[in-house]
Amino acid sequence: MSPMLFLDAVSSIAAVVPALPTAPSAAGGYELGYDNIFLVLFIMLGPIKAMGDYFLATRELPGPQVRTLALKVFALSTLTILLAGVVGSALLQKWQITAPVMQLVAGIVFFMVAIRMVLAQYGTAAPPPPAADAPPGAATMHLVFPVTITPYGIAAVITLMALSHGADRSLRILGLTVLVMVLNLLALLTMRFIMKWIGMIPLKILSAVLGILQVALAAQVIVGALWKILAAT
Repeated sequence: MSPMLFLDAVSSIAAVVPALPTAPSAAGGYELGYDNIFLVLFIMLGPIKAMGDYFLATRELPGPQVRTLALKVFALSTLTILLAGVVGSALLQKWQITAPVMQLVAGIVFFMVAIRMVLAQYGTAAPPPPAADAPPGAATMHLVFPVTITPYGIAAVITLMALSHGADRSLRILGLTVLVMVLNLLALLTMRFIMKWIGMIPLKILSAVLGILQVALAAQVIVGALWKILAAT
């Protein structure tokens, strides 16, 4: 698969997702539509943040091993994030936290992650991948967590699921999460072509742009949550 096909797939997904309807809530409407949910998931769990690690993990592997590694990472990552989202949101709902408070928490989490991404170039380097003499499977697990499944990505899925008050919306959120995992799979399979024809600099610029968009989106969610909390008092 060529990198142009990968980029075309991402563009097609981004064009289709906004057309999905946004389900209403008892509180008067969800703050995030499915297009914004896809944006949040793509930033926090998508391949842009993991390109460097994916390239280091696959650059010296033959094609069959790259495919095996990609499928393992995809399967483990998808299972992990779906279980975390379902179980974590169920626990939050059992604590009977109100929807506006959960929305405020979601906005704060999204805002902090977005700021972290925008300012990442000024921080310290990320931890190196496991050494060559590491136990078997260590490299795969490193790609699963924390490279593909980030801690803040888990928090995002749990929060989005907890804010959902209907089975249809919850299934759509899980479906968008799986869709992002598929993009990670495609990135792993085509990583050498992506790095050869695109390189890291455009990807870093794209990451910064998406981070700024998420800052604005998070601020909107926070303001909306505060407005609902104040209106309820």
